[in-house]
Amino acid sequence: GARTIMEFEFATVTRIIFGPGSVEKAPSIAGQIGDRALLVIGSDAERTKSLRQRLLKRGIRVTSFQVMGEPTLDLVIEGVARARKAGCEIVVAMGGGSVLDTGKAIAALLTNRGNLLDYLEVVGGGQQLARPSAPCIAIPTTSGTGAEVTRNAVLGVPEKRVKVSMRSHFMLPSVAVVDPTLTYSMPPSITASTGLDALTQLLEAFVCNRPNPLTDGICREGLMRAARSLYRAFVDGRDAAAREEMAVASLFGGLALANAKLGAVHGIAGPLCGMFPAPHGVICGRFLPWVLEANIRALQQREPASPILARYDEVARMLTGDAEALAEDGIKWVKRLCEELRLPSLREFGLDQTDFSLVVANSRRASSMQGNPIALTDEELMRILQKAF
Repeated sequence: GARTIMEFEFATVTRIIFGPGSVEKAPSIAGQIGDRALLVIGSDAERTKSLRQRLLKRGIRVTSFQVMGEPTLDLVIEGVARARKAGCEIVVAMGGGSVLDTGKAIAALLTNRGNLLDYLEVVGGGQQLARPSAPCIAIPTTSGTGAEVTRNAVLGVPEKRVKVSMRSHFMLPSVAVVDPTLTYSMPPSITASTGLDALTQLLEAFVCNRPNPLTDGICREGLMRAARSLYRAFVDGRDAAAREEMAVASLFGGLALANAKLGAVHGIAGPLCGMFPAPHGVICGRFLPWVLEANIRALQQREPASPILARYDEVARMLTGDAEALAEDGIKWVKRLCEELRLPSLREFGLDQTDFSLVVANSRRASSMQGNPIALTDEELMRILQKAF
């Protein structure tokens, strides 16, 4: 095909610290920034106890804020109020994607006046943040979303049954501390769903319609690691090498999606997660093989000269480790992995075929859908839903 002019941007956090035990560096980094911290934590307060003690030992005044489930608008507003009242200058968020997103949103609203709704897509004003967020240190405890290096926060609006994003380059945390040992305690089902999220993000960013050489390299490195380590981490949560590779894969998925695009799997998963209580990664795993199949078929029919077709073969080679593999083998590999990870079916979450047309309509509007390598028709999207179901 014709050569397109290459243009891309790449932005990430100022500092990424990776490695076993790296969480111990967080207190001194926090202390260099300020002496009052809002510590955003998940449902298990025990996990963050030692971090809290080390922050206090550094002479930092700590105000804790707990995120029990998925973050909502009300929760973020409450967190901002608590941080302002305590005079917090810095946000330290330690937990899964929900906790990190909450921390990023609180940090953004600490320095940007106005109402949270002003800054939300879809349900709000979609305004841009005017000034940089308060400094935020993000410490993931799952290997999944890569939220420690992404520039958005997904927030639920339960009364409207939707999830919406707050997005800005100002929302990139200041420091990401990725310590694989923090993921050892994840139970197998969480390892499976968060790992599938990471795998899907890497895969979609690699075959999206706006790839760039920098994210390509990151996706290749991440995909190979996720492919060989996800099942191992699922089987044995204390397999240090597998946990380390999944932590790299998750971080790389975040780096890639923040600087390239995603695709139809995330385009469908976004709206579905707002409507049903299914974990994001389970939805990704259930839809990935059928979206791969639909995209390849649509490209073959409508854009047979697309260079992206060759990428699907390359994905298959990275997933299977077989130099002769073709796209079809990659799809089979993903289906088998989902069986091995004992992924629940979507029926178990109350999804019903009567909801499909609403899901298709909503997924059309999802920002991730704009990155899909080819525009899928409503019929194609319907077929994907039926097969995944």
